[in-house]
Amino acid sequence: MTDSRITILIADDDLEILRMLRRALSENYRVVEAHNGREALELIAAEHPAMVVLDVMMPELNGWEVAKQLRKNRDTQHIGILMLTAIGERLNEMTSPLYGADDQLDKPFDLDEVLERIDAILQNRS
Repeated sequence: MTDSRITILIADDDLEILRMLRRALSENYRVVEAHNGREALELIAAEHPAMVVLDVMMPELNGWEVAKQLRKNRDTQHIGILMLTAIGERLNEMTSPLYGADDQLDKPFDLDEVLERIDAILQNRS
């Protein structure tokens, strides 16, 4: 039997954040996890998520670069992108849209707000 739920990829090198988001999302979505930007791109190609939640500061390839690559590729331009970062609200607000992110949130974040933003992005992209 196949899983017909929408797939969301979460990419973050912080295992606690991955765990928290997986718990919150897995009831309604199929969740795939990556621990760095390169792994995120590989899993996006294999899993075809409708949405990605990207940490900005990750090893190997940062979240902004992942977002930029998704927007440049015709096969992945449609994917919703939410950026999460601890680098500062102002910098994130200015930089994330330049790389094609649909929305951004600063860490620490309110889990309900993350869920609301994911739902809004998915609705806007459908």
